[in-house]
Amino acid sequence: MEQWITICRLDDILPQTGVCALVNQDHVAIFRPYNSNELYAISNIDPFAQASVLSRGIIAEHDNELWVASPLKKQRFRLRDGYCLEDAHYSVAHYDVKVNEAGLVQVKLP
Repeated sequence: MEQWITICRLDDILPQTGVCALVNQDHVAIFRPYNSNELYAISNIDPFAQASVLSRGIIAEHDNELWVASPLKKQRFRLRDGYCLEDAHYSVAHYDVKVNEAGLVQVKLP
């Protein structure tokens, strides 16, 4: 059985930004790159700096993919799967995320 954790309302996440949520013991960064229901969720922990900061990174497009650049050391992580462009060994976890019928953002428990 799938279990989803409610994080916030979709309207609580401004377009072109990210927010951080604690899902069980995981720091999860949830991004809303456009003014739509399209969301992405990856680990919020920057593996290079061991800091919970990725939700504050800059969202950018590169090779027709959406990425977030760490605000600390600027490494880029692909939003759809957490892949690290600069060093694949430092890729981060990604999470299933959705907006339910009530307009609530939910993350699937890992």
